Amino acid sequence: MKFGRSFAVMMALVSAALIWYASPGGGEGTLLCAFMLLPLLIAIARSVGTGRMRVFFTGWLCGFAAYLSLLYWILFVLEHYGGLSWFIAVPALILLAAYMALYTGLFALGFASLWPRGSSPSPTLCLLAAPALWVALDWLRGFLFTGFPWMDIGYFLAFSPRLIQCANLFGHHGLSYLMVMVNVFLLLLFRLSFTNSPGTGRILRLDTVAYKRAFRGTTAVFSLILAAALLYSFWDFNDDKPAALMRFGVVQGNISQDMKWSPENRLATVDGYLGQSEDLLQKEHPALVLWPETALPFYPRRSPLTAKLQTFTARTGVPVLSGAPWSEEDESAAQGMRLYNGAVLFTPDGRFAATYFKSHLVPFGEYVPLRHYLPFIAPLVETVGDFRAGRIEKPIAWHEARIGVLICYESVFPDMARAWVDAGANVLVNLTNDAWYGRSSAPRHSLAMAVLRAVETGRGLARAANTGYSVFIDSKGKLHQLSPLFVPWAAADDVALHDSRTFFVRFGYLFAPACLVFALLVLVMRRKK
Repeated sequence: MKFGRSFAVMMALVSAALIWYASPGGGEGTLLCAFMLLPLLIAIARSVGTGRMRVFFTGWLCGFAAYLSLLYWILFVLEHYGGLSWFIAVPALILLAAYMALYTGLFALGFASLWPRGSSPSPTLCLLAAPALWVALDWLRGFLFTGFPWMDIGYFLAFSPRLIQCANLFGHHGLSYLMVMVNVFLLLLFRLSFTNSPGTGRILRLDTVAYKRAFRGTTAVFSLILAAALLYSFWDFNDDKPAALMRFGVVQGNISQDMKWSPENRLATVDGYLGQSEDLLQKEHPALVLWPETALPFYPRRSPLTAKLQTFTARTGVPVLSGAPWSEEDESAAQGMRLYNGAVLFTPDGRFAATYFKSHLVPFGEYVPLRHYLPFIAPLVETVGDFRAGRIEKPIAWHEARIGVLICYESVFPDMARAWVDAGANVLVNLTNDAWYGRSSAPRHSLAMAVLRAVETGRGLARAANTGYSVFIDSKGKLHQLSPLFVPWAAADDVALHDSRTFFVRFGYLFAPACLVFALLVLVMRRKK
């Protein structure tokens, strides 16, 4: 019996739907992670021998549909805040989803070559190499063209803390590996008595002793890896390491993105944050107060409104770490100034005691790549900022806390949190402005990725968001005092200051590139056969 293209299309779309339903902000159906890729894998296996383009298209279609469902919020950002028309915003979303889907297309090609078939089946090799290939492609997507590792499937488990402690060994990529491995094993189990005949595209009955013996070995390997991962995760979840505590306060101002930059609203914005902070200090007595990304909609060194904040910190004796734009004089720069998206520590002595400038900027959001070489795009990016990138150096220190700051989009990148810990940070802070996303799934996505940064590094994380989600996340990924969306909110909590470095910080961050090397070696060997 021949299986046509329509079957592959249907199965690819079913997988895309399951991916959305399993995702945070989608259906939140975490249990679906165990088989959300199974329809896609079945379609690829049945397409072996029908041509590489058909196999690639099957994977690409699944990725394209899945990323459209995960990234639809970009339309709102581009149209509502970017000032772009729907005629530009919609093609931009389509192009981004099409680009992201290239990686699932490449995975389909690789998986097809790994699929056990013929007289020498190798299900164990498929079980180990297919997840490595998936992780390798995720890793490449995370840094090519500045990187966009948005919602790798490892994040789908973010709100199941008992299942994600392996992330402190191999990062969220390790979770992705395990999830793909489970899906591949189910396919190998369902196809225990089948294989593909090379070059025909037909499914033939395979009832050989060799395959059954090989599959018994595959089952043993799968059971060992999965049991070890689960046992470690459950054990580590209950292994609370003692640490010093510091009380952090978080203020969620809920300032409309449409109004916060208006000159006539700046005073009201500052007064609103100061009022919320005053109430918080009277009730909770935090040692440090956090305000979100660009909570101050002006340059602190150039605005008289800064004096109000300095007066507040001097009177209360409590410092404020706030997001704020920053400027430095530079005669070689446009208008003689270098501009940064920064975080500034205002201390009771009236000083700007420490600053951090965002080092991973959003392309076409905070700067335009190759602006000087692409003059024809200028009309499309008139609202885009022209920020410079900073560097991760010394953590911001206050009392016992050594704070690594992740500004908005930076929480998406595991290497940034790891770099802060390597620099000596014993706690992480995420200052963000998720108002850009509206009431979409994106704030939930952003929160899920922040959870994994805490677990990977073994650091507590305090998150201050303009419109939510603001929260305190402990080193095990548990959420404390999660705010609602789009309401003014403030809270304080004790955050642990951990000094030990996790295996991920020391060595485990190499897991993904190691997967790339392993997958390439296996694919090369398979090609030579």
